[in-house]
Amino acid sequence: MDVSASVKDMPVRGEHPALDLVNTTFIRGGLRGQLIDVLRTPADLDEWIADHRGPLDLVEPYPALDGPDGPAALAAFLELREALRRLLRATVDGESPTAADVTAVNSAARACVDWIELPPSADGPPLRRSSSADPATVLRARVARTAVELLTGPDRALLRACPAPGCILFYLRSHPRRAWCSPACGTRVRVARHSRRHGVDPSHDR
Repeated sequence: MDVSASVKDMPVRGEHPALDLVNTTFIRGGLRGQLIDVLRTPADLDEWIADHRGPLDLVEPYPALDGPDGPAALAAFLELREALRRLLRATVDGESPTAADVTAVNSAARACVDWIELPPSADGPPLRRSSSADPATVLRARVARTAVELLTGPDRALLRACPAPGCILFYLRSHPRRAWCSPACGTRVRVARHSRRHGVDPSHDR
């Protein structure tokens, strides 16, 4: 495991929040590459959350999760990540998801309720309230709800698993010419095809 990898090293960022969570694990180096996980510590999770303030509507300051409750918060996010990974895989493969994975996402989604209120002066930005005082629970619920919206909405038809050998990432094919999760994967595939045409072992592609 490459301990130097961070959220900023993810090959694909800025996808749908649910995909960005799943894509925190990736293969570096193609078919013979190394499995990388950029969510190894609560501090890593804090970095990932900071990278998604907009998509998760984090208008209010959130305390860092890198504290006494951080390991439990990280474990819960990783549990959600793995359930989402299996749900995404089942979706792109046209298979039925397991009841356990559906339950895991639904449980996270309903772990708290968010709403907005008028400020006392009835002037200025709305105040966001939550039924949970635990920021990790609130954030995990928001991520889970984005996954529900993805898997039940029109973007479901755009969901793809990258077909490049050695890649485990997901993306939304929002443009008809997008065939890979990233330009890097497209380049690897083209290099491998070129190598095969010229009699070079394609397993050495990077």
